[in-house]
Amino acid sequence: MSEFSHLDARGEARMVDVSQKPAVRREAVATGSLRMQPETLAKITANEIAKGNVLATARIAGIQAAKRTGELIPLCHPLGLTHCSVDFEWGPAQDRILITAVARTVGPTGVEMEALTAVAVAALTIYDMCKAVDKGMVMEEVRLIRKLKEPLTS
Repeated sequence: MSEFSHLDARGEARMVDVSQKPAVRREAVATGSLRMQPETLAKITANEIAKGNVLATARIAGIQAAKRTGELIPLCHPLGLTHCSVDFEWGPAQDRILITAVARTVGPTGVEMEALTAVAVAALTIYDMCKAVDKGMVMEEVRLIRKLKEPLTS
């Protein structure tokens, strides 16, 4: 039998019981990028994409996705986020948007999946809004870069 905690004694999938774990402050930071033609990035920054303000829409989509991660990923605990942000930077060659998401909560389980989901959905939203002008965009390197856990203080 596997030691993997999402399996019961018969090997069936189950949600991990975190009810006995103490509530602590938790934070996760995830990043990723969307590579594109420099002309596409120029259109985004000039707000010349026909579907509207790409980055504002992608930010909202990423935050909404983070809040709904427990509905999207089987066996992922639904969390009450205390904070979520999605920020964008341009790559040095002006051929990509770098996406960073921060998710925070106070609870018995981490927020890594929420931060990763925010990055992925923000990138997908940019892709969707820009695909008419650049069919060669590539989502890359979505990964967790930091995970913090600290006890609550009185």
